Amino acid sequence: MAAVRQLANKGLYLSVINRPFSFNGFHRTMSTNPAPILYSFWSSSCSWRVRIALAIKKIEYEVKPTSLLKTDSEHAYTDEYREVNPMQKVPSLKIDGHTLCDSVAIMHYLDETRPQPALLPQDPVKRAKVREIVELICSGIQPLQNSAVMDHIGKNKSLEWAQDWISRGFQGLEKILSQSAGKFCVGDGLTMADICLVPQVRNARIYKADLSSYPTIVRLDQDLQNLEVFKTTHPSKQTDCPPKFANK
Repeated sequence: MAAVRQLANKGLYLSVINRPFSFNGFHRTMSTNPAPILYSFWSSSCSWRVRIALAIKKIEYEVKPTSLLKTDSEHAYTDEYREVNPMQKVPSLKIDGHTLCDSVAIMHYLDETRPQPALLPQDPVKRAKVREIVELICSGIQPLQNSAVMDHIGKNKSLEWAQDWISRGFQGLEKILSQSAGKFCVGDGLTMADICLVPQVRNARIYKADLSSYPTIVRLDQDLQNLEVFKTTHPSKQTDCPPKFANK
């Protein structure tokens, strides 16, 4: 145990693998329950949010890769997975004897059952601002360019569609963040807003959106990606990430 504590004090992190794992000081706060199971797809921005939250909370969990591509062997569109998540989307988290199927709901549950470190500020105005940013990203931007929507739009129009809606969303988000940001999205504390921002900026880059008009968004994204919890949970570090995208 002394050796483990020494590693924890040095802030060393271990890689995520497809079994229960631990980062520095990761723990199960409810020791009578088995490790949580996260159904996650490597490139899913919603899955990444939950991985970040679990890392911040230092919660051990088991990863069950669940692809959003029907061509993969373990995908979300099976009768078995429908029993886990009726919407057949990711992420889903089995924890404390319950199954939760939405990234924002999962983050709130983790914050309410494992209060430290907090994902929401204590100040009510800052707390409301975090929720505003979370909803702007998770309801107003990301759903309009997720995989199901892109499939429906079709390959010929999907890139233009994604760029248009990301641009619209980022115009508003940039203005909000320029007023609320300190070191992070809302002041100097790491919150749910930051957890949601980084995966969405990655999506914007995937769709080749022009980010030159959003200096606050770009600055926050760059600073956040230097934090260990964002590095270790990055899509390219996941076990189900295809080799050509791994560690990139």
